Amino acid sequence: MLTRRTAMTLAAAGALSACGPHGRAGKSARVRIGYQKNGVLLLAKSRGQFAAALPGVDIEWSEFVSGPPLLEALAAGAVDLGATGDAPPLFAQAAGAPLRYVAVQPLTGQSEAILVPKDSTLTGAEQLRGKLVAFTKGSSSHLLVVKALAKAGLSLADIQPIHLSPADASSAFATGSLDAWATWDPYLALAQRDQAARVLIDGSAVARSDAFLLASARLVEDAPAVLARVLDALRVEAAWGAAHRPDLIRIVSQANGLPPEIVAAGLRRGRLAVEPVTAEVVARQQASADIFAKLGEIPKTIKVADAAWTGWTPR
Repeated sequence: MLTRRTAMTLAAAGALSACGPHGRAGKSARVRIGYQKNGVLLLAKSRGQFAAALPGVDIEWSEFVSGPPLLEALAAGAVDLGATGDAPPLFAQAAGAPLRYVAVQPLTGQSEAILVPKDSTLTGAEQLRGKLVAFTKGSSSHLLVVKALAKAGLSLADIQPIHLSPADASSAFATGSLDAWATWDPYLALAQRDQAARVLIDGSAVARSDAFLLASARLVEDAPAVLARVLDALRVEAAWGAAHRPDLIRIVSQANGLPPEIVAAGLRRGRLAVEPVTAEVVARQQASADIFAKLGEIPKTIKVADAAWTGWTPR
C-alpha cells in the first residue's frame, strides 16, 4: 500500500515513467534517481560532473527524506535507482517489490551505536536486561540492538524495547526517559555533542552490515549497460569525495543544514565507496533478513540472492 507521500511522487513523475530507461524512440536513456541529503548520490547531484560523465543518459533527480518512501517510489515505478541502509530493502523485498541490489556501500559500523546518558552506570550490552531501550523499528538500529543483545546472551524479550523515530527518541533521551538509545549519524554525533552521550557499543563490535544502491528490476532487465555506466560514474564520485573530504563536508552541510563539525564526525566514522555486490555481501544481508524473519518483523523468509544483480564489473 502506497503512502500519501509516494502517491504524490508518482503523480509528479507520471509523465516521466512512460518513456522507460531507453528514452524516447531509443535516442537516449533516462535514469531517475532518488536521493537523500547525504552520501554519494547527493555528491553526484551537487558536484556537477556526474551527468557530464554520462553522455546520452538523461539523469533526473527526486529528493526523499528516508529510505522507506524512496523504496516505495522505486517499487511503484517513480524512480529507477536509489540508496538505503540494510533494513528497508528487506521489508520491500518481503512485500514483493521489484527491486534489485546493484551495488554496495560498505560500512565500518562505527556510524551507528547504542548510546547511554553520560552519567549512566551501564558499561556493556549484558547490562541492558530490563532496561528501556529505544530504536526505530525495522531500521538498522533495530538490527544493531538484536545483534548486540545476542552477543551478550540476551534477546529483545530481556529488555523493554521502545519504538521511536530518531527525532522522538532524541527528545526522550535528552529528558532522561530512556536507559539507552540505538541510532545512527547524524543523530549519534548530535547526541554526543549536545548531551555528552556515551557509546555503549557500536556496529563495529557486531556482525557487519552494508548500505546499498538499489535499482528497479525494469532498469536491470531493460538497460543493464546503462546501469553499469551509471555505477561506474558513481564510483568515480565516491573516490573524489574520499579524496576531497573538506569539499564533501561543505557540500553535505550546505544540503542538509547540519553544522560542518557534525557532518565531519559522521564522515570520519564511515567510508565513501561504491562496490559490486558479491557473495559475501549477499550472505551478510541474508543474515539480517533471517533475523527479521525470526522476529516476525517481515511476513516471510526471503532469499536475498533472488534480488541481487552481479552484472556490474567496474571499469
